[in-house]
Amino acid sequence: MNILFIGDVYASHGRRIVLDQLARIVTEERIDLVIANVENAAGGFGVTPQIAEDLLSNGVEVMTTGNHVWDKAEIHEYLPRQPRLIRPANYPPGLAGNGMYMGKARNGAQYAVLNLQGRTFMQPIDDPFQKVEEMLASIPADVKIRFIDFHAEATSEKVAMGWFLDGRVTAVVGTHTHVPTADARVLPGGTAYQTDVGMTGSYAGVIGVEKSLILKKFRTALPVKMEGAKGMVELHGVIVTADTSTGKAARIRRVHITETGL
Repeated sequence: MNILFIGDVYASHGRRIVLDQLARIVTEERIDLVIANVENAAGGFGVTPQIAEDLLSNGVEVMTTGNHVWDKAEIHEYLPRQPRLIRPANYPPGLAGNGMYMGKARNGAQYAVLNLQGRTFMQPIDDPFQKVEEMLASIPADVKIRFIDFHAEATSEKVAMGWFLDGRVTAVVGTHTHVPTADARVLPGGTAYQTDVGMTGSYAGVIGVEKSLILKKFRTALPVKMEGAKGMVELHGVIVTADTSTGKAARIRRVHITETGL
């Protein structure tokens, strides 16, 4: 089974390259399941119901998020209606939406996609390590494919989560920092891992934002209105190949596509 995960889709350029390239990738790589992190899909901050529906109708099957999931007011009402858009599970109980989606892939395999958020250098929320234990215990034993998006700032926290779950899930991939790391590998227990998949959007700025604005912010300490960068658009992701009978990963490899014309 081949699973494509697309890293943080950022603003309109990120959405455009996904829509332009996804069908080709799915066909050429024989993809059975497409997952994308969309927490920055609406201008870099949050996601709207319309954007989510557009991505779903064009081949993305499950969408994960992170700390920006709440940025658009209309998403609070949308989350309960669209189970394929999930948010970090370790936010306090009672909030809209869910942190896990279970479904059936194109090849017929059952899967679970889980979304967690880190705490180091981020807003203090519930313990992601304890939460994932509870979530794994709730998944039926016959659902072998278990894919986790860990949206976190600290490299150490992401690496720790990878080791914590090694042998118990198919993949742990990191999102949030928008910079792809060079450590894609299969851990000894059979869990595919990468500290950060990277961003899908413009690399002409500073992690997706127009560079002149960020330079002004760093040099003056004054607040600025963030605007998405333009040009140097890249799609970053990973393809995880897994055994559906065991849930173990056999391979993880990076996907990197550049579209200079966007």
